Amino acid sequence: MAKLLAMKRIAVIGAGAWGTALATVAARAGREVSLWAREAEVVASINERHENALFLPGVTLDAGINATGDLKEATAGADAVLLVAPAQHTRAVAADLAAHISAEVPVIICAKGIEEGSGALLSEVLEGALPGRTFAVLSGPTFAAEVAADLPTAITLASADQGLGERLVAAIGGRHFRPYWTSDLIGAQIGGAVKNVLAIACGIVAGEGLGDNARAALITRGLAEIVRLGVAKGARTETLFGLSGLGDLTLTCNSEQSRNFSLGAALGRGQTLADIMGARRSVAEGVHTAVSVTALAEKLGVDMPICAGVNAILHRGAAVEEAIEALLTRPFRAEGQGK
Repeated sequence: MAKLLAMKRIAVIGAGAWGTALATVAARAGREVSLWAREAEVVASINERHENALFLPGVTLDAGINATGDLKEATAGADAVLLVAPAQHTRAVAADLAAHISAEVPVIICAKGIEEGSGALLSEVLEGALPGRTFAVLSGPTFAAEVAADLPTAITLASADQGLGERLVAAIGGRHFRPYWTSDLIGAQIGGAVKNVLAIACGIVAGEGLGDNARAALITRGLAEIVRLGVAKGARTETLFGLSGLGDLTLTCNSEQSRNFSLGAALGRGQTLADIMGARRSVAEGVHTAVSVTALAEKLGVDMPICAGVNAILHRGAAVEEAIEALLTRPFRAEGQGK
């Protein structure tokens, strides 16, 4: 039991809404917390007013959370690092981290995405950027504002080492924040990444006014795409039907709180991607992951027509109506059939 209580200091790298919420979770669990932010105004806001006014306004933060713009200071003495940098910046931030953390300090991947260009899962990114380290993945159905408000949340914590998983659960788990351990790192990452693309698709359906039947069909057929890709990458099916797969998919495909769903809804209402992105500070990971997941599916020979349709809209100039028509005119087939 003494070993389970060993993680006293947690470093959170990335002070967007999710990173700030996780810092709150760790502080609530009794950990010492340092929070690294790239923006000087975020550091000042957290330290002086105990609020991340830029990314999580209106939430009072624990006064013990120390924000800093210095990676060395943020990671000093840390027993674990929660890496919450956006997926497409994970490699660069991890490379900067390499000089400041020892091989014994576990790094927990908290972003959701697949690296554009390489098609690498974030654990594969870290294997290159932080060789020799131990990794875990935290993923599941979570809106940052609800987590920060201490509303009940269940989440997947994936670690190949069950002992490490148990230590991490003891370090950040609480009455209202309930991590469930699995050894399936691949499944936890595939579900969290692909659901962002599918949330954009469901947002488009909502923005176009195509009805709840269409959204339910997209969620169901989208889950089939997650499972096909996950299995092809070596994930376990039960993980994809768990919190980090079906759970996260259900949440993000049904709420305007989801950045990806709301982006899709704006597209469905006729706004351009450039206008939507220009008006936002927060990252909609599905925009980038649409490219990488489509490329990865093609490489593995996996049929993912919904994700391909979203990618065509976002990056290949396809009109929304054109992509929807392409899906509606696909040949009829038996349910469960696909590569």
